[in-house]
Amino acid sequence: MSRLSDAMADLYAVEQLAEKDTPVHRMHPLAKLLTALAFVVAVVSCGRYQPLRLAPFTFYPVLLSAMADLPFGRLLRRAALALPFAVVAGASNLFFDTAPAAHLWGVPVSGGTLAFASVVLKAYLSVLALLILTATTRLADLSAQLVRLKVPPVMVTVLTMTYRYLSTLMEEASSMSAAYALRSPYAKGVKLAHMGQFAGQLLIRSADRAERVYAAMKLRGYAGPVPGGRGVPMGRKDWVYLIGVLAAVAAARLVDVPSAVGGLLGGMA
Repeated sequence: MSRLSDAMADLYAVEQLAEKDTPVHRMHPLAKLLTALAFVVAVVSCGRYQPLRLAPFTFYPVLLSAMADLPFGRLLRRAALALPFAVVAGASNLFFDTAPAAHLWGVPVSGGTLAFASVVLKAYLSVLALLILTATTRLADLSAQLVRLKVPPVMVTVLTMTYRYLSTLMEEASSMSAAYALRSPYAKGVKLAHMGQFAGQLLIRSADRAERVYAAMKLRGYAGPVPGGRGVPMGRKDWVYLIGVLAAVAAARLVDVPSAVGGLLGGMA
């Protein structure tokens, strides 16, 4: 029950962070969306055996978190939730790519180890960038910009509704967990023998809650597709932010900064 409460608190905390008034929050949503997408593309496109090439990209989450006054430690912990999936996705490299591909302080390092490190770092940086995007931009603004970028409205609606329904699903699960704990005060969580019935009841309650939520939305004038917004143009500061961040991301992707720094330090030695 406490875990569900913590998850709900984290979800609401991210939405509350998007209501802050900082220079990053005041930027045009389209500028923030495009820079986040460019960052993710640049990170993912880095070489498979070059995890050190990802080091310069840390400027993006560090600077934006500082400028937007975000709790960087909390964002790091939340982004770490994606690491198990990245570890599972990249673990096969450790077993199938065992040929030495580099040397670290004289110790040979296999290509699979480098590829595994790249997968984990790419996933972590990408999730962190998306968390910062959602923590500095309201979901309604992001949805409107996605529609303006010609993303199919159905996909935008599904994305929006899925995000919004997570809180409803967790509320139902929290209520059921509390009721279960009152009936089984000495049980540590839901027993495995009762998990099937618990999941079935959660599905039924969630479907019923979803019907009521949808009926309330229809009564308030919901017409289906997400509107594309008023089309407010970007200002001079927005363009400066967009061009500056894109230039920095391009430089981090095209210039091998770790090798250049290593060569410089080696020459000084």
